[in-house]
Amino acid sequence: MEVDGRDRRPDALGDLYVLSDEIVCSILTLLSPRDVARLACASSVMYILCNEEPLWMNLCLDKENLQLQYKGSWKKTTLHGLQVLSKCDDPCKKPLHFDGFNSLFLYKRLYRCYTQLDGFAFDHGNVERKTGLSLEEFLQHYDAHKPVLVSGLADTWPARKAWTPEQLLVKYGDTSFRISQRSAKKVSMKFKDYVSYMQVQHDEDPLYIFDDKFGEVAPDLLEDYSVPHLFPDDYFDVLDNDQRPPYRWLIIGPERSGASWHVDPALTSAWNTLLSGRKRWALYPPGRVPLGVTVHVNDEDGDVDIETPSSLQWWLDFYPLLADEDKPIECTQLPGETIYVPTGWWHCVLNLETTIAVTQNYVNSKNFEFVCLDLAPGYQHKGVCRAGLLALSEGTLDEENLCMNDNLSCSELTRKEERVKIDEHMEDSNCEITTNGGSESLVKSDIEFSYDINFLTMFLDKDRDHYNSLWSTSNCIGQRELRDWLWKLWIGKPGLRDLIWKGACIALNASKWSKCMEELCAFHNISLPADEEKFPVGTGSNPVYLVADNVVKIFVEDGLEASLHALGTELQFYSLMQRSDCTLKNHVPNILASGIVFLEEGSYKVVTWDGKGVPDVIAKHSLVETFADTEYPFGIWSKKQFEYKKAGMSLEELVGCGGGTSIWPYIVTKRCKGKIFADLRDALSREEVSNLASFLGKQLHELHVLPVPPLNDLSYLHMNTKLENGIMENIYDKINLPAASEVIFRILNRKKKDVSSRLAKWGHPIPSRLIEKVDEYLPNDFVELHSLLKNCWCWVHTDIMDDNIHLEHVASSSSSSSSSSSSSWVPSYIYDFSNMSLGDPIMDLIPIHLDIFRGDLQLMKQLMESYGVPFGKRSSDENGKRRRISYLTMCYCIIHEDNILGAIFGTWKELRVANSWEDVEEAVWGHLNNYF
Repeated sequence: MEVDGRDRRPDALGDLYVLSDEIVCSILTLLSPRDVARLACASSVMYILCNEEPLWMNLCLDKENLQLQYKGSWKKTTLHGLQVLSKCDDPCKKPLHFDGFNSLFLYKRLYRCYTQLDGFAFDHGNVERKTGLSLEEFLQHYDAHKPVLVSGLADTWPARKAWTPEQLLVKYGDTSFRISQRSAKKVSMKFKDYVSYMQVQHDEDPLYIFDDKFGEVAPDLLEDYSVPHLFPDDYFDVLDNDQRPPYRWLIIGPERSGASWHVDPALTSAWNTLLSGRKRWALYPPGRVPLGVTVHVNDEDGDVDIETPSSLQWWLDFYPLLADEDKPIECTQLPGETIYVPTGWWHCVLNLETTIAVTQNYVNSKNFEFVCLDLAPGYQHKGVCRAGLLALSEGTLDEENLCMNDNLSCSELTRKEERVKIDEHMEDSNCEITTNGGSESLVKSDIEFSYDINFLTMFLDKDRDHYNSLWSTSNCIGQRELRDWLWKLWIGKPGLRDLIWKGACIALNASKWSKCMEELCAFHNISLPADEEKFPVGTGSNPVYLVADNVVKIFVEDGLEASLHALGTELQFYSLMQRSDCTLKNHVPNILASGIVFLEEGSYKVVTWDGKGVPDVIAKHSLVETFADTEYPFGIWSKKQFEYKKAGMSLEELVGCGGGTSIWPYIVTKRCKGKIFADLRDALSREEVSNLASFLGKQLHELHVLPVPPLNDLSYLHMNTKLENGIMENIYDKINLPAASEVIFRILNRKKKDVSSRLAKWGHPIPSRLIEKVDEYLPNDFVELHSLLKNCWCWVHTDIMDDNIHLEHVASSSSSSSSSSSSSWVPSYIYDFSNMSLGDPIMDLIPIHLDIFRGDLQLMKQLMESYGVPFGKRSSDENGKRRRISYLTMCYCIIHEDNILGAIFGTWKELRVANSWEDVEEAVWGHLNNYF
């Protein structure tokens, strides 16, 4: 090879020469492995960049649900996964070498890959070390205050001796554990393969077993340790394991691996016990952003994202830049020691050798309000919790507002995303700082940052409603799960109700709904809620209260207009049902009262409303569209028009029109004896559940044959002017559809608009490769399926789930000679008709099959037999995918406004590796083809 001193980079990279090596390497990670291999042939410098092991590591780990087996190098591993290794004996024969190219970026990365950490310990750390620490001393001096290292807590654990790589390999060699790495994709490895990887790898940020499901794949490991006595409480324990957020992890990693800078999820506290090896820890108190770390908080949903170098990179590149007074609190954790990390503390961990540890996060009385704060809607408070006063823009930090105005709003913060970055030096909260990536600077006032709940709650956005705000994907628990958690705490831990109420006021604004309830109770002469009735129940989308013999529901979900249509349609349906001969009315709770509660001049007022006409308080609301000429101006056809309008909105637009109201419809119904199915599921016999399926079949039939109100001409004409600007496609004219069918088809078509982007936002567990194929799976126009849907429109509940089915405990006499008696749970009521709509009766089967039956085909068969086949009128004159009922049902699931697909891929986990939507359709809904 010819050697000269010229710089190869300009000629070898062409126009890409202006980009740094770091940017070029980042771009390469976006390509496919085959494209990277082709690009390596383009030039000498591209050959070097395209054969980097960190690049091939990223390419390899970018595969979904990967069961990994390391083949000695990441390039070989990737090629093996693509099944191309057999095409050549050695894909990485003799590497080429070139002169005239130097890269500090690549050199640093290579250095990190081979760095030895033998002398990297910080043995004289400044984290306090304690032996024999009592619970009282821990609660007084450390809990939620500062970290501490405690010895002796694991001395009696079997794990203290059994958790070594050698012993775990013998027992769990073929067990697959989850791997933590920077890709969002799920990766797992058999333990024997992971041990082999650890022995030969030279990665700058090695793979790390960080498995929150280890208790499921290796339950014996749970018997090898116990929660130390210093951490007796965990308020998440009122939830079942499949409901609560991840909280315990098995952690195994080789030298150089570790956890980069982060604050634990939901501001929980944590303990971490080391069983083998040594770990180096660095910690900063809340609000002190480490050098080199960037905090992003999205102002739409409060999603928190942290950009940080790897643990090893931070210690090598950033730690040496710190002055002594700016260095973190540090220690080296030794085998048998337990470290406590308080709520909100930044921490970073580096494994100095192969380590094995177990850790758990928890909620107790000291951090409960912080957890509720982190789960509250909005974004400014989340930035302040992690980045202190650095998260505030100019004009927000006003001493008078902070001290006196509890309605502080983040509306002043107009940037799409708040960014906080400290690149050059650690700075005190009272000195000049840089925000928004350095684009503006300001001098903070004399106000001190305080990690005090009263101080932090000043940054809550009081205008954001919990029920209608976008929910952050970074939250450890969903909106419904949060409500269920607080409700179960309220019932299960009555001694903590003062604390729980404070947390609920932060997370749910519970005090506002409590004041509404007091006014409603006074207006309708209902006794004020008892202590246990003070809290909204369950997981519903609206505040619901059980008070004496009454159920009070305040309509909040999706804003005022949606709430009016929900109640208006429910009242219209109830009126029609009462005038009919159907027996369904015997299984729907009686309506005792309904109306509007609103806030006017600082006090709550109530007016009654039976769904007919437009109340004055609504007529004055300029943003609500009404049809006063109809008997039910917010009835079913007005609701269908509203559905059409909503179907064309983005998620952000829906949330935007759903908040900011001080007017709420409400309904009062009779409280039923017994329990909901959700609370009884595990206690019911197979016969009782089978009886429930038969009950649902009969009641669905009654619902679906109930007469439908005719389409109001004025409503339709008004709606039709908005349908695609009044342009009627030839296919609609050709089929000569009835007006009602045309309305529903157009709504279905609008719901599938931009469906792929909506599914991508929902993300896991919906496979990304299926999201890419969704548009070709759905029909171009739902009217293509008109032969399946001809004359099928009827009333549909759309929300028959396990918390909307009520059962009563009844005694039954035995026919045996002993004359003994038995009792059973008998289905009695169906709840919550606020989601009533007009549509295909199949829509009611979706929540029943997924949520109540959980895919049990025998129960579905029982329902169908009780309903009476055929299930709706269908045409069967054509075959093929476009004419299968299973195909139609799958389409409904895909375009559904709720994340039905998340439930499908959560229940049928094996479908996460499905290659096509047809495979998913057949597995979940193929059985429906037998009934039509």
